[in-house]
Amino acid sequence: MYKLTHITVLALLAIAFTSCRDKAPKVLSAEVTHSGALKTIMSGNIQPVISLDSLSNIKHLYALGAVGNLKGEIQIFNSKPSNSFVVDSSLQIKNSYNLQAALLVYAEVEAWDAFKIEKATTKSDLEKQIFQIATNNGIDVEKPFPFLVEGPIASIDWHVINWKDGDTIHNHKKHKESGLHGTLQDRQVQIIGFYSTKHKAIFTHHTTNMHMHFKTDDNAIAGHIDDLLLNETVILKLPKQ
Repeated sequence: MYKLTHITVLALLAIAFTSCRDKAPKVLSAEVTHSGALKTIMSGNIQPVISLDSLSNIKHLYALGAVGNLKGEIQIFNSKPSNSFVVDSSLQIKNSYNLQAALLVYAEVEAWDAFKIEKATTKSDLEKQIFQIATNNGIDVEKPFPFLVEGPIASIDWHVINWKDGDTIHNHKKHKESGLHGTLQDRQVQIIGFYSTKHKAIFTHHTTNMHMHFKTDDNAIAGHIDDLLLNETVILKLPKQ
């Protein structure tokens, strides 16, 4: 009768562990967290729910959201804030963590995989491509995940909110028009987004599975994306699996 030695047992255990590991489904390394909810804001509660200072020690933070009392937009790329505000009818970009948010969606992502997107034109096209590429590359699309888009865009319709004190009637049109808004054309941009099929009215609007903010490469303009058109090839980045 064959007698197992100590080394043989360890070898068999290693083989079994490797086999199980190879068959295990891939899981997302960047967990998405959110504070606040769009439906709460739309109900009229725009009070701060989280301080950015509490996240300032995260090394690879990616985030978007709305400043408390809807006095600006939050964009953080790899722990570098490009938060946007309306001051005396002008757009200002600040890199400070010294503010609070009425809504914040964030994740820590140490490394990204890059993919070319060549056939997407509209926001809807981009949403479909993100879903397909994520599915094909082992991301669990039943859970929320962050993404980046980098490259030239044909146009972005954007806004930076600056809510009027005392106004308790909220709707999407007033949010877009309360501060500064415009259309950016033919610029290089970086987009931070979060995709989820299960967070409508939480951190995505009811018509889409995405929430996206952007900044230009020169950091002159940053804010919330209302709509966009792509041209040429852009790069989609998803958390490395």
